[in-house]
Amino acid sequence: MKRRKVPLRMCISCKEMKPKKELLRIVKNSEGKINIDLNGKLPGRGAYICHNPQCLEKAIKHKLFERIFQQKVDKEIYVRLTDILTENDEDI
Repeated sequence: MKRRKVPLRMCISCKEMKPKKELLRIVKNSEGKINIDLNGKLPGRGAYICHNPQCLEKAIKHKLFERIFQQKVDKEIYVRLTDILTENDEDI
């Protein structure tokens, strides 16, 4: 049986290449609305971040999402991201 190629994506914070399923995707749709894409299937411009709280802190501090999406990101998105990442830490 042939091995399937695992799609790799880069974390915007640590610049590490990881399998797509190990990263969290944030997407900007055609209307300019920014959402957290838990399934990785929403249409639009996507950015990936590790499930590492330090990566999220760096992304917020250096406004990496705002640079990538070229618009202001609501604080609600950052709060939801923090909740998701801390929830995953408790599961481990």
